[in-house]
Amino acid sequence: MHIHVNGKNIEITDAIKAYVKEKVGKVANHYDQITGIDVILSVIKNPAATGKHVAEVSCKMNTGVVHCEESAESMYASIDLLADKLDRQVKKFKDKALNTSDKSTIRNSEVPEPVES
Repeated sequence: MHIHVNGKNIEITDAIKAYVKEKVGKVANHYDQITGIDVILSVIKNPAATGKHVAEVSCKMNTGVVHCEESAESMYASIDLLADKLDRQVKKFKDKALNTSDKSTIRNSEVPEPVES
């Protein structure tokens, strides 16, 4: 699994990159079908905007993609919020994938026999 960290209007330092990989990398413990994670960190230059530090992530899996975005007053806070949100969404995605595959096999194996009249 690869974690790519990119920035818009911000210079990505080694400390920020390590922090992102530490926080977002924990998601891989929950689901082994993750193929790659793309993280985009950006800063909004508008002085009137609230939540100027934005963190976005696209988590690519074998069966789909999970995308989420968070903003906060500091970059580290937005990364923390993003990691928590991604964790919840990946768990939800995994549960749905496991439940739908189980139901489809049950439906296919338990086909009722036609009634003769």
